[in-house]
Amino acid sequence: MSNVASQPLSHRERGRGEGTRPVKLPLPEDTLAFCKQLRSHLTSAEQTLWYLLRDRRFLGLKFRRQHSVPPYVLDFYCDAIKLAIELDGGQHNETAAEQRDEKRSVYLHERGIEVLRYWNHEVLNETESVLEDLMQRAQLRAKSLTPTPLPEGEGNAESIS
Repeated sequence: MSNVASQPLSHRERGRGEGTRPVKLPLPEDTLAFCKQLRSHLTSAEQTLWYLLRDRRFLGLKFRRQHSVPPYVLDFYCDAIKLAIELDGGQHNETAAEQRDEKRSVYLHERGIEVLRYWNHEVLNETESVLEDLMQRAQLRAKSLTPTPLPEGEGNAESIS
């Protein structure tokens, strides 16, 4: 079940194109409560990374923590570049957990979301290298999502004489 519905465009918006725009449906109360609980009980690694990501401190990107993409809750998510960051503890090293993580990553990838995974101990002990890797991958992601402009003279109204 998707949490996005379509809503007709207003008279003002119709000049920008025809059709419908996506509208987020409210999340179920139990999902909201679960996300709120996760936000109030962050791990040390999540606290460390959140301090570095919040308030657009990282590359000017807006990240959310414990963001719901039903049926999953992502540790950190940036909608502008469709990037999820997951912090994993030792329990993710077990075969069953690895399979669940892979299934989750495939699900998110099918929705256009790239998932980056870091171990908790990496965030706590190698913070600079995690941030450097994250910066490179976020910049590549942003670049890949930015449309390439048309060459001069193609498709520009000024070039038609």
